[in-house]
Amino acid sequence: MFSKLREKLKTWATGLVKKAEPVEKPKKILKLQIEKTETITELIEEEKIKPIEEHEYKEAEKREEIPEERELGGKVWEDIKQEEKSREREQKIGNFLTSLPSGKSQTKEKSREKEENKKGFFQRIISKITKVKISEKDFNSYAEELETLLLENNVALEAAEKIIKKLREKIVGKEFSKKEIEQEIKETFKKTIAEILAEPLDALAQIKKFREEKPSKPYVILFCGINGSGKTTTIAKMAYFLKENNFSCVLAAGDTFRAASIEQLKKHGEKLEIEVVAHKYESDPASVGFDAIKYAEKKHLDCVLIDTAGRMHTAKNLMAQIEKISKICKPNLKIFIGESITGNDAVEQAKSFDSSIGIDGIILTKADVDEKGGTALSVGYATKKPILFLGTGQEYKDFEKFDKKKFIEKLGL
Repeated sequence: MFSKLREKLKTWATGLVKKAEPVEKPKKILKLQIEKTETITELIEEEKIKPIEEHEYKEAEKREEIPEERELGGKVWEDIKQEEKSREREQKIGNFLTSLPSGKSQTKEKSREKEENKKGFFQRIISKITKVKISEKDFNSYAEELETLLLENNVALEAAEKIIKKLREKIVGKEFSKKEIEQEIKETFKKTIAEILAEPLDALAQIKKFREEKPSKPYVILFCGINGSGKTTTIAKMAYFLKENNFSCVLAAGDTFRAASIEQLKKHGEKLEIEVVAHKYESDPASVGFDAIKYAEKKHLDCVLIDTAGRMHTAKNLMAQIEKISKICKPNLKIFIGESITGNDAVEQAKSFDSSIGIDGIILTKADVDEKGGTALSVGYATKKPILFLGTGQEYKDFEKFDKKKFIEKLGL
C-alpha cells in the first residue's frame, strides 16, 4: 500500500535537506596589514585582515613577507596551533613577530585559546543551520505528484485534494529538523489522514447500553449496499461476532428479490445456530424486518440483523424502497457495505445510501485483497461516517474491527 507515495515523500525530504545544506565557500588568501603599533591580538579583534589575489600571495610568500596561507574566520597561525616540526619554521615565525613595530608577541597558549574561541564561534553558527523551512514553492513542486499518487491508490479526488490542503497548512512555513525531516513529513502526512477518518464507534458498547436502557427492545441493525458487495456473508459474520461476544440475535431475510438469497441466509443460520425469519420471494421486505423485530421481542433476543436486496445507487425506485424499510423498522444502526477494491465507485454508492437513509457506519469487504488502501480513506472522508469493520476472508472469523491507527500503519508510510 502507498509504496510509491512513501518513496516520493523520501525523495522530497532528501531534496529539502540537500537544498538547505550550506554552500562551501572557497578559501580566501589573507595577509596582515599593520598601520600602527599593535599586538597580534589587537589586529585580529579589529579585523585588519584583507583578501589579496593569489598571485600576490605567492609573490609575497617568495619574499617571506608573510607566513603560509591562513583560513577565513580568525585562524591566524596554523603553525602556532601545534608543536613546530622544525626549528627553521619556528625561526621564521619568530622573525615575523619580532619585525612588528610593537615588538610584542603572543604566547602559543594565548594564540591557541584565541583560535579555539574563533573556531567555536563558527561552529555555533553552523550548528544553527540544522533546521529546514518548507516554503510554498518547495511544497508546490511536489503537491501535484503527491496528489497523483493518492489517486493511483484509489483515493478519491475530493479526499486527495483535502489531504494535500491539510498537509500544506501543517508544513508550509514550518521548520523541521534536518536529520528528521523525512520522518517529520511522514508523521504529518499520517496525522492528516487520521484527522480525515472518523473515529470508529464501538458497536458492542452501543448494543449493551441500549439493552440496559430498553431491555424489552432488540437492537436493530439494517444492512444495505449494491449487488455483489457481500452483504449476506457480512451479515453472517456480524452474527458470529455478536454471538462470540455473548449477544443473541435473529436474522431477517429482507432480500426477497435475488434468487437463492433466502436459502443462502438460512444456510448461514443453520451453521451458526441462529434463527432466520423469512417470507416468500417478492414479498415486502419491510414486513420481513418488522416480523423479525416482533420475534426478537417475544424471545428476548438482543439484536435483529436485517438483510436487504442489493440495489444500484442510481435506481431511484429501489432506493425509495429501502427508505421504506428504514422508516418501518426504525433501525438503531444503518450500515453500508461496500467493497474495498472498487475505489471511487464505493464513494458514490456510500454517498447515495447516506443521502437516502442516513447511514451510521461502513463495513468494507475484501480488505484482504486490497493492495492500495485508498477506498477506506475515500469513503470515510466522503460520508464523514466511521468505518466499523473490515471483511478479511471467507471464514466467519475473518471479520475485524476497524482500527484507524493500524490502518495507517498498513499504508506503509
